[in-house]
Amino acid sequence: MKKVADWQLAHPSKDKFDGWVQGAFLAGLSAADRILPDAGYHDALLKIGEGNGWKLAPRVYHADDMCVGQAYLELYAHDRDPRMVSAMRERCDFILAHPKDDDLEFVGSGRTDRWSWCDSLFMAPPGWARLYSATGNRAYLDFMIANWWKTSAYLYDASEHLFFRDSTYFKRTEPNGKKVFWSRGNGWVLAGIARVIPFVPPDDPARPRFELRFREMAARVAELQGPGGGWSASLLDPDSCSPKLESSGTGFYCFALAWGVNQGLLDRATYAPRALNAWHALLGCVTPEGKLTHVQPVGAAPEGFDPESTVPYGPGAFLLAGSEICRLLESSR
Repeated sequence: MKKVADWQLAHPSKDKFDGWVQGAFLAGLSAADRILPDAGYHDALLKIGEGNGWKLAPRVYHADDMCVGQAYLELYAHDRDPRMVSAMRERCDFILAHPKDDDLEFVGSGRTDRWSWCDSLFMAPPGWARLYSATGNRAYLDFMIANWWKTSAYLYDASEHLFFRDSTYFKRTEPNGKKVFWSRGNGWVLAGIARVIPFVPPDDPARPRFELRFREMAARVAELQGPGGGWSASLLDPDSCSPKLESSGTGFYCFALAWGVNQGLLDRATYAPRALNAWHALLGCVTPEGKLTHVQPVGAAPEGFDPESTVPYGPGAFLLAGSEICRLLESSR
């Protein structure tokens, strides 16, 4: 974890630190900070937050532009500096006062003004849930729950227990004739559920619904795990993409499966070996210097890519995974 985190901090890419690409990395770095508290990651996160002025990216309704708020809220939980939550609070209060309608069709100029694509369920809901935890304002949690399930009702395929990326994929098929289910897209969702559940009160009616959806997806994802422990960019047609292993989706699945075991939501005997196999597959993607390879570039569908590719959200998924693998191994002693 330290090798990957240090390499990524030293090679930050050209993506702005208030955007979702870096925001997903910062989510992982926040997890690494809790596992490796003496590694300097807290200071690194503070420096990035200060450099951003604790602001979010500019698109008010776009889920991606709220992703970095998760790292701010993680820092706030530790440091209690109100500057860290002010922009997130202002953004969410505006959205509550000026909500959009429920049209989730992924066409037209407003297609990203709602949570109308599956990636959005990682980008925005965990921030709304954390803001509820930080402030006690139930309106933030209610908004998150209501809109999460609207998106789920629209994009979730109940027969496959997987999410379509968006409405433009409802009728598309892979070369083998099966439906198109993107690995990282479903990784965004499953990891996103894991990052929401802890902030939904145990007695809330939505809590068992989230837990059931998590178990359903985890079981399906486990069935689709490749023989080497990882997942291809395409879940139902792994042979259609090269390379066969895609590390960002694999990282999110590794994180979610290990987290589920650690929380008692998934059977240890069944899922711990799958999480550990996924971790070993991820380790095979790390160069001696610490670069995480096999990360599919920014996209929306399964496709081939250069196996040497890396993008910050891949290391973010890796660090989230590593944090839960550490807990899994510790609890097994």
